[in-house]
Amino acid sequence: MKVALVFDWLTEFGGAEQVFLAFHKLFPDAPIYTSQYKEQRIKCFKDADVRTSWFNFLPASSRRLIVPLRQRYFKKLDLSGYDLVISVTGCDAKFIKTTGVHLCYCHVPTQYYWGKYDEYLKNPGFGVLNPLIRPVFKLLTPTLRKKDFAAAKNPTEIITISEYAKRQIKRYYKREAKVINPPVNVDTFSQAVDNYKIEKGKCQTNKSHNKTIKMQESQAANSEQKFCTVFQLVENLPKHFYLNYSRQVNWKRLDLAVLACIKLKKHLVLIGEGPENKKLKKLAHDSPFITFLKPQDQETLAVIASKAKGFIFTSEEPFGIAPVEAMSVGCPVIAYKKGGAMDYIKPEKNGIFFSSQTVNSLCLALKKFEKKRFRKATIKRSAQRFSADKFNKKIKEEINAL
Repeated sequence: MKVALVFDWLTEFGGAEQVFLAFHKLFPDAPIYTSQYKEQRIKCFKDADVRTSWFNFLPASSRRLIVPLRQRYFKKLDLSGYDLVISVTGCDAKFIKTTGVHLCYCHVPTQYYWGKYDEYLKNPGFGVLNPLIRPVFKLLTPTLRKKDFAAAKNPTEIITISEYAKRQIKRYYKREAKVINPPVNVDTFSQAVDNYKIEKGKCQTNKSHNKTIKMQESQAANSEQKFCTVFQLVENLPKHFYLNYSRQVNWKRLDLAVLACIKLKKHLVLIGEGPENKKLKKLAHDSPFITFLKPQDQETLAVIASKAKGFIFTSEEPFGIAPVEAMSVGCPVIAYKKGGAMDYIKPEKNGIFFSSQTVNSLCLALKKFEKKRFRKATIKRSAQRFSADKFNKKIKEEINAL
């Protein structure tokens, strides 16, 4: 069977890319078609046959400026020679043409045309250029939305990531979708924490004897050096802290977490980068309660999450992989009561909700959270149904049925 994989763009690694990586692992020989691919920023597809457009010569940040061109690129992409085409998309990959089966794993209808249109119109994310971009975006949206709606008719079948996303697809695309929750690295996270506990003693011994671990050529020495760097990072974090790691963009509302923790004098560790990073640091104003860290690898995130008091999830998202990753190592979640979080947060068992995206609502939830006692084993079990093995099994069943 000839298979092709299609993705909107591969310019940085996040939840959507993690899902796409799972499909690549299922079909490692399938070529990947995408509009842009920045190998230096997303290194897990080095073994893949990635085929891009001329957009690839443009910087990654240009993707928000070339939407009409990207729609046209995918629309002109003829994949008729393939028996099965799998598009993983929250945007334009569903535009492709094929005479074979087209299975679309749709995260959510393109948010800046549909569900998040008002928010994007208010803040397109171009900083000082927003006043210039806003009228152009408003002018182009009706045409782009019409084309996006038409493209949603292309797939043979649509699968989506949550009940929330299913309702959005029904509302905006007038199509039924089947829910198969995305794969989460629950096993990777659990194993990373187990490894940390085993290796921790070695670093403590080295520290107590004031020994410096020298970088050597052997892989074992490099591994030990890397681990002890992680150990020092983790041990230097506040004793009790809340956590969030994500792309730092305005719609994730990380400002609520910053302001709430400052107000309640609770420590918060924010891990990540993005256009909101500078604003968040300015908002924190050198507060001793807010710690900013650059993006970390999965193993380090797992260890940090296992040490955290709770994961603060302030955004309305179609799913939200990071909170489930945190749950897999026993970290409960304080989540906004909308979106995909409704599929996996079970109040009093693995987290609690707050009702509105305001500082006061989050503060009330944090005060309530402080009085709760959660069982790590219960939290971990609640994350196991999102394992990669379960995802792979369901996807294979769906493909066989098609």
